Amino acid sequence: MQKKHFNSNRGERIASKVQTIVAEILRDNYNDDPIINTVSLVGSTAHGGLQFVRLFYYTRNKDIAAVQKRLDTITRTVRFDLASRMNQKYVPDIKFTYDDTLEKAAKIDELLNNL
Repeated sequence: MQKKHFNSNRGERIASKVQTIVAEILRDNYNDDPIINTVSLVGSTAHGGLQFVRLFYYTRNKDIAAVQKRLDTITRTVRFDLASRMNQKYVPDIKFTYDDTLEKAAKIDELLNNL
């Protein structure tokens, strides 16, 4: 009897699907919101047996705390819209997290240029 191979990419596929759908929701429903309009989703990871998806975002807005507060405020509504657009039995919880990779890369470039 052959051992079943589990698809280890499932979490990545779910996280990517959630990221795409949430980006569409933000674009469609919050296009006139000046804070949300500056947000770009740049990555996602699934955790907890696919019950939780962390969405990484970047923003041009300097007040990251205000952006995070606004995203936390709309998370419940976004998840409700996500449930209506996903073809799954369970919809994962979502959390928005700021991604500062571009800022770190700029600091490293600056340090290397100063050598």
